[in-house]
Amino acid sequence: RHRIDRITGGRLHTHHGTFTSCLLTRTTTTLLSLFILPSFCVQTPLHSPLPTHFKNNTMVNIPKERRTYCAGKTCKRHRLHKVTQYKAGKASNFAQGKRRYDSKQMGFGGQTKPVFHKKAKTTRKVVLRLECKKCKTKKQLCIKRTKHFELGAKKQDSGHQY
Repeated sequence: RHRIDRITGGRLHTHHGTFTSCLLTRTTTTLLSLFILPSFCVQTPLHSPLPTHFKNNTMVNIPKERRTYCAGKTCKRHRLHKVTQYKAGKASNFAQGKRRYDSKQMGFGGQTKPVFHKKAKTTRKVVLRLECKKCKTKKQLCIKRTKHFELGAKKQDSGHQY
């Protein structure tokens, strides 16, 4: 670890020596006040690019069958599973939270609970539902966020179609 003594004209002066190859940016200068730099100086751009999983808006295509581990009592080994996309069921009117909400909303006084408006996400996390073809045991598998999701679609051939 190096203790930073002073910064002059793009050079870091420490009690161990001077770094001349360091590029000082807004990011590194703000970090300098918070952290102690290691024995080397990392060159960072002014505006760091977005992570790769935000950049590509490609279609996620998953096959309708998948060979994976089945934790059912009869199987306990890798078997073929049928893949479907999980969809939430219809909300019950008799669930405790719904009954409490309805009783609180009754009468005068308007909206009693907060209504969410600040939606920021443009993608959804996709949940796959895997069903073992042998013992019918079901399990769920969450995959990464994506805008476009398909199950078992054929790949489109590029080029001229006859």
